[in-house]
Amino acid sequence: MTKALLIVPANNTTMEPEILAHCPEFGRLFVSRVPRPARTLMREDLPAYGEATQAAVAPFVAEKPDIVIYGCTAAGFLGGPAGNAAMTQALGARFGVPVVSTAAAMGECLRFSGARRVAMVTPYLPAVNDGLRAWLAELGIAVTVLESFLCQTTDALGRITAEEVREKALATMTPDSDAMFIACSQLPTLAILPGLRAAFGRPVWSSIQGTAWCALRALGLKAGRLDGRAAEVAGAA
Repeated sequence: MTKALLIVPANNTTMEPEILAHCPEFGRLFVSRVPRPARTLMREDLPAYGEATQAAVAPFVAEKPDIVIYGCTAAGFLGGPAGNAAMTQALGARFGVPVVSTAAAMGECLRFSGARRVAMVTPYLPAVNDGLRAWLAELGIAVTVLESFLCQTTDALGRITAEEVREKALATMTPDSDAMFIACSQLPTLAILPGLRAAFGRPVWSSIQGTAWCALRALGLKAGRLDGRAAEVAGAA
């Protein structure tokens, strides 16, 4: 039985059920919830958030998960590649298993798709969106257009529906974008991704699906059904 530990902000209600839907291979999913401010997470919050993460995961060390998923998109990219790597390396040393971060998964799945120009949908405030653009620029990926829900609080973020995400995505995609990425592991995307891929005829990824894809690959399991292509390929490697 594959056991996974999912680390998410305390307010997150979306990633656990969507990861389980994407990854039925996980026979057991432990969830560690990290305290965070009720407002948008900012770069200056990262030291305290990092300490809170280490405290939150402590009870799960004895469970001996097979993989650890660091599931806060913004906490990953706001720290830049070095900051995100430091967190994943610390978690890896503590648990002794592969660690997948949502921020790194974003770059990995977009590179897999050959995307160099990406349309983005986010819930973030402008300063956080700037950090996202900078993260992708370091990976050689340009953001052609970014539209945001501009959520001031976690309550506002939690009220966003899948249909609202779908409408925002449809209004955001541009002809010169190679792919679309829907950032933030709180935004619900499970039900809408296949329709968006069909509408655009191009890869569409979300924070959660990209993370699930990377997690399965890290475990050596088949992940082709989650590879973001316009046509889902069930059971592909």
